[in-house]
Amino acid sequence: MATYDLTPRIAPNLDRHLVFPLLEFLQESQLYPDEQILKAKIELLNKTNMVDYAMDIHKSLYRTEEVPQDMIDRRAEVVARLKALEEAAAPLVDFLQNASAMQELRADKQYNLQMLHDRYQIGQEQIEALYQYAKFQFECGNYSGAADYLYQYRGLCNNSERSLSALWGKMAAEILMQNWDIALEELNRLKEIIDSKSFSSPLNQVQSRIWLMHWSLFIFFNNDNGRTQIIDLFNQDKYLNAIQTNAPHLLRYLATAFIVNKRRRPQFKDFIKVIQQEQHSYKDPITEFLACVYVNYDFDEAQKKMKECEEVILNDPFLGKRLEDGNFSNVLLRDEFLENARLFIFETYCRIHQRIDIGVLAEKLNLNFEEAERWIVNLIRNSKLDAKIDSESGTVIMEPSHPNVYEQLIDHTKALSGRTSKSVSQILEHAHAQAAR
Repeated sequence: MATYDLTPRIAPNLDRHLVFPLLEFLQESQLYPDEQILKAKIELLNKTNMVDYAMDIHKSLYRTEEVPQDMIDRRAEVVARLKALEEAAAPLVDFLQNASAMQELRADKQYNLQMLHDRYQIGQEQIEALYQYAKFQFECGNYSGAADYLYQYRGLCNNSERSLSALWGKMAAEILMQNWDIALEELNRLKEIIDSKSFSSPLNQVQSRIWLMHWSLFIFFNNDNGRTQIIDLFNQDKYLNAIQTNAPHLLRYLATAFIVNKRRRPQFKDFIKVIQQEQHSYKDPITEFLACVYVNYDFDEAQKKMKECEEVILNDPFLGKRLEDGNFSNVLLRDEFLENARLFIFETYCRIHQRIDIGVLAEKLNLNFEEAERWIVNLIRNSKLDAKIDSESGTVIMEPSHPNVYEQLIDHTKALSGRTSKSVSQILEHAHAQAAR
């Protein structure tokens, strides 16, 4: 299953702090040797200010209480730098922590800047110091403090680029604290800016959209309405084009959202075309499952892919989220996915055949005969399929109210043949006219 691990593709599009939750998941799932994950963590930590955490992992990895001198020196540097930044930002931090002073702020940014300058001798130097202090706090792993200071900074900042950088940092901090509702609000703010901002290059705008989609995975798969929201974002033309051009691996998450979201069927047909177009650039068991059912009508292969899909979901940091209930652990999305995958196979299979052996169908759905019969009865009751079960013969009989897939293919072929004949006739007529001149 490590073959289908997308972490190497996803990580370059994340802030390095957001990679830690992915590594934690991979460590728990034991997809890679523990030593390999610990080394990856240390490599990431070396580029942050989380020196104490790096020391703990070093001790665990090498089974020692000793740490390298460069780590000790690095820790001293971080502490000294933190103290210097704290002193530089102190005037503004003291003001922000003073409840009565904060009441002097208004909705007018320019008024606030003038008031801070006149009454508290706080200017651009102290505001810039607050940004640097917040950024350093984030690098130290103090996400709560960083989020608060970045929020306050954006209220006082006049530099649009720096304000945008602070918004990215604020969203990352909220994700790492698992404040999903607030993170979603920041995501929507970022999307609005990215879509409306004038970028120096179209490529920079595309890259910003790609980053936004990668970061959004944390939010959407931890939000009650996330399966709809991911379709709303990823399936927009500009975002889908970015996926197809630079990040086709994100099709896994859009495909999964479509499979578990029955309310988005109107857009599903067009998405299948995208899956078909992108098979050369990206495929995994989830996208291949859709191709088997809706492009190739290969139900035996779809059954095999469905089993592989289960493993992919369980080993994916975003799809394999576990719900713990006492001693019981369950991957909710896995169950929803398999239920809807069976539904996809059943619906498509039934539209091809008018009489279906339940035993054959049970095999294709990975169920025993009794389970399959029960499942089909419930499905017919709750779906729009015009079908009935013949218990004596053990078959499902479809009413011929819709043309089946074979009939549709024949109709399309006839239409294509007609258009081809017309084109050939026009070409021949044109050739004869040229020869007669």
